[in-house]
Amino acid sequence: MSHTPHRLSKDFPELADRISELKESDPHFARLLDDYNALNDKVHLVETDVEPMDDLAQAELRKQRMALKDELYALLTAQA
Repeated sequence: MSHTPHRLSKDFPELADRISELKESDPHFARLLDDYNALNDKVHLVETDVEPMDDLAQAELRKQRMALKDELYALLTAQA
């Protein structure tokens, strides 16, 4: 398992420009991205044992992160 944060622009480098564009122009996208980054940072701290957490709670955080990522990806790939 990787212990590096899952930055959206690293996961979707082909969409980096679109991420920047939506972050500036779409408040809903910007809020979701902030939520994703905060949750992603939390998962990173848990995975590196800086903030240990039981396995079930870790799995729930990862599911929440994936749901946000899916929602962000849908917004990124939606036709304007």
